Amino acid sequence: MELRRANGMTQKQVADELNIHSVTYLHYEKDQREPPLELVVRIAALYDVTTDWLLGADQQKID
Repeated sequence: MELRRANGMTQKQVADELNIHSVTYLHYEKDQREPPLELVVRIAALYDVTTDWLLGADQQKID
């Protein structure tokens, strides 16, 4: 949620970018569901971060 807000995006905008339902994205954001690996990769690309950063393993952003 923080990353989405920092990028000035709504949940619907992110869901549309990822081609998923906004309710599905809401569940991911609230840790009610885990996104599939391919979606984690797409989310990382959308926000210009590594998958490690997105998953909390590395807190550095991509240059």
